[in-house]
Amino acid sequence: MAGKSILLLGVGNILYKDEGLGVHAMRRLEEHYNFSDNVTLMDGGTMGKLLMGPLMDHDLVIVMDAVLGGGEPGSVYRLVDEGLRKSLGFHDSQHQVDLVDTLISCELIGKRPQAVVIGMEPGDYLSMGTEMTEACKEKIPEFIGHVLEELAASGGTATPMAG
Repeated sequence: MAGKSILLLGVGNILYKDEGLGVHAMRRLEEHYNFSDNVTLMDGGTMGKLLMGPLMDHDLVIVMDAVLGGGEPGSVYRLVDEGLRKSLGFHDSQHQVDLVDTLISCELIGKRPQAVVIGMEPGDYLSMGTEMTEACKEKIPEFIGHVLEELAASGGTATPMAG
């Protein structure tokens, strides 16, 4: 395997509109791109601590998620280091706390991957529904562009599928 091992991880609850946008983005990447051998895609849903194994198996995790940053719906954020805890602000969403705590648990074991969150401001994360709001749907291509830029800067490649 060439380069560092990279996990593209989509998280969130797809039953609550924009809260699942990380999973929706991951699925779109999976459907439209081929990735270099050092890249793995995973739907992390709301798995929390169950993600420890996959996280520890990689050098870098790029997390795609909904993030409350105070901007307009569809705003895109890049979070690293201490910003992960400060900016992951869903108090009504269990997976946010679990992700940070899971990374801390990996660190305690001595196998914490480098982590970057590419997040998007949700329009509605409290209402049930499997469709994202229009504001976020419109911004998903831009969001995916940021994920692909982060991937390329980290040593992974994504090639659009033909057709």
